[in-house]
Amino acid sequence: MAENENLEDYLKKQLQNGQFKQYFENETTKLEIAISLTKLRTQAGLTQSELASISKVPQSTIAEIESGKNSSIDSLSKIASALGKKVNINFS
Repeated sequence: MAENENLEDYLKKQLQNGQFKQYFENETTKLEIAISLTKLRTQAGLTQSELASISKVPQSTIAEIESGKNSSIDSLSKIASALGKKVNINFS
């Protein structure tokens, strides 16, 4: 990043690179999932361990998802069901 360049301009330039754009979009999706899960879990008043027990998904998996790591649809579906929700996926 150039000394006088702001982050928005830098990102705009980097997103012109197809490989960078794909990586950025993948990481953004994982972050959105992490934020959503953490918010739903805390709104339900559950710890990661409590959610793990209810969902039958290891606590370590829940921690990984909440920290932005990749996760399977199966794990997300089990967690969503335990929270009385369902996973919706759309391609845009």
